[in-house]
Amino acid sequence: MNYASIIESPVGKLTIIADDDYVSEVTFSEKDVEGTPENKLTKKVADQLKQYFDGTLQTFDFPIKQKGTDFQQEVWQNLTTIPYAETISYAKFSEHKPLAIRAIASANGKNSLAIVIPCHRVIGSDGKLVGYAGGLWRKKWLLQHEHEVAKKGQTELKF
Repeated sequence: MNYASIIESPVGKLTIIADDDYVSEVTFSEKDVEGTPENKLTKKVADQLKQYFDGTLQTFDFPIKQKGTDFQQEVWQNLTTIPYAETISYAKFSEHKPLAIRAIASANGKNSLAIVIPCHRVIGSDGKLVGYAGGLWRKKWLLQHEHEVAKKGQTELKF
């Protein structure tokens, strides 16, 4: 059975989907989850995401499992090693498989666990923000938020 929670965040609504054992989605996409109950796991994820947005949590600790090929699973696992408030270029991220850079970027874009698997921390080689399924404005917000929380400096002025 699937369970769902929806939370409001500074970057819009987030829908959390889980079964009894694993979280399979944290998405900005509008999902029809009306009538789908919450469970302890979706409530835990909602609480941890709120803490992330409050700046009091930098590492998530709930079980995750999303559908994907072995290659995609490897890419998603590698994404989890990017430290909080740090970025890495697609070229650097794929240097262990340089001929697979496009496939790696594609797998990154198919990540269904937004924020939790930090695909927002991968940027272009020139330092520009590129490719984020949730929209570049969200990617920019998430990176700015993490930099401020980690006290790594503000990347731009806020008024």
